[in-house]
Amino acid sequence: MTTTATEGPQGRPGQDPQGRPAREPAFTPGASGASGAALAVLPGVLASALAWTDAHRTRFALPDDVLEPHTQVNATLKPLGELAQLGSTIRRTTAPGTPEHEVAGDLVAYAWEQVHEGALLLELLRAEPFAAYPYEIYAAFAGYGLRHEGFEALARPLTATRAWAHTEQHANRQLGLVNSERRVGVVTHTDAGGVLSRTWLGGLSEPWMFEGSSGYALTHTVFHLTDWGRMPDRVPKKIDGYLRTWLPAWADGCLESGQWDLTGELLAVAASLPGPAPVELLDAVWPVLADVQHPTGCVPETGVPAEDPSPDPYPFIDCYHSTLVTAFAAALSLRSLRQTDERAGRPTGEQTGETTPGRERHTP
Repeated sequence: MTTTATEGPQGRPGQDPQGRPAREPAFTPGASGASGAALAVLPGVLASALAWTDAHRTRFALPDDVLEPHTQVNATLKPLGELAQLGSTIRRTTAPGTPEHEVAGDLVAYAWEQVHEGALLLELLRAEPFAAYPYEIYAAFAGYGLRHEGFEALARPLTATRAWAHTEQHANRQLGLVNSERRVGVVTHTDAGGVLSRTWLGGLSEPWMFEGSSGYALTHTVFHLTDWGRMPDRVPKKIDGYLRTWLPAWADGCLESGQWDLTGELLAVAASLPGPAPVELLDAVWPVLADVQHPTGCVPETGVPAEDPSPDPYPFIDCYHSTLVTAFAAALSLRSLRQTDERAGRPTGEQTGETTPGRERHTP
């Protein structure tokens, strides 16, 4: 995924494997997109993606039988939890009084209503005390300031059990649970630094071993480590340097293979790094992703972008996550670029409502 094809099947130059005209790499070392290219497209990308999400909010509604054993969590609670998580981050990252800030807040409020202000999550926890997902969904709301006393009263003893501390899961998922505990405000069940060292990213894996599953593990490691981009200074220096070196190649490979959802997540990672924004990368990649975005605001997860002008060119399940991720990454990128301009003494335009938290002690 880290190379760019310039020759199509059967040696036909100028075409990719799907028969589309081959494109030049989005990022070439030592070169970049036009200065300010990302800032030129980002406000429109963010507004459009949020508008599509708002127009489709009822598609995130939970079914009446959501508590029944046969209900598919990945098709019901997972999308709603993602709406709450990414919507709350966008709300915190955008300026009060802007349309994007208000829409993001409305979407979080809608998600909170869907879980009956936490009561439904309490029922889930009672039914599945061994499961982490009700707690993680609740933590997305708790980190935003929405709390349910009964849920936390039950969760407190459950998260103190030996079973909770020894749940077997991948390291990046365990890091997510640690971050959820931080958000709820309880003592974490293990040290985040030790968990980080066991992740694909924490091990500084050979960059040419990057592929889809390791890519998503990498992005979520950063999201959990930084509390979804809110705490950039939690990224250790060696990981910051590793990501700044290899994100351009990985992003270019994702663009070439039409992995738009993963491209968005990598852009969110780039915008979650401490210090100056990786401007060349953002300027090179954002205009490409902006071209993929449909006029209605949705973004497909993978594949050739639809030319269908209808309001719903893709099935909801094939574009809701990538559209949310695009909005999330756009909000973080705008914040990162504007803060970089501030540090350089350049005019920044619209300011966000969140300041970068003070430096925390890095995890080992």
